[in-house]
Amino acid sequence: MNGYADVIVMRHNEAGSAVRAAEISSIPIINAGDGAGQHPTQALLDIYTIADAFPEMRDPKVALVGDLRYGRTVRSLSYLLSKYENMEIIFVSPAVCKMENDIKTYLDKYNVSWREETDLAEIAREADCIYMTRIQKERFHSVDDYNEAASQYILSLEMVRDMKPDAIIMHPLPRVDEIPEEVDKTPQE
Repeated sequence: MNGYADVIVMRHNEAGSAVRAAEISSIPIINAGDGAGQHPTQALLDIYTIADAFPEMRDPKVALVGDLRYGRTVRSLSYLLSKYENMEIIFVSPAVCKMENDIKTYLDKYNVSWREETDLAEIAREADCIYMTRIQKERFHSVDDYNEAASQYILSLEMVRDMKPDAIIMHPLPRVDEIPEEVDKTPQE
């Protein structure tokens, strides 16, 4: 491939695959998603959307909701969110889907405020941005763990009505049941 292209955009089902490819490639590798590891190209789109919605954002609060353990988009987005001053990241997830310690350690290293919460309705009232993710059935090794997590966090129309008027809702897709279709007609979506 190195002789036929100037760059390789790679999507692979194994975490860390882009790093391994970059180690042997003589041309740049762009990671377009690697298993449950990272998805930096999606994170760039997401951070652009947040910056566009809040060009003068002061003390932003971003809630990352759903499958944080296996969600490569939220992992990559966490790194980019750490570049904002006075950022607060709120992790909301089922117990089996909590954000991994490597991200929390990174945020601590750079003095980024973060916390874990379980009450989505309460967080919806205070967040500037709610980034919903689906529970990824294909990433679970146990049906019981998946069943415990599935449909636990749904951003209802009532919650959306309680959100700040200028708050936004984001989702990396595909969407399952975590955001009901009726929410699509609200200003936040």
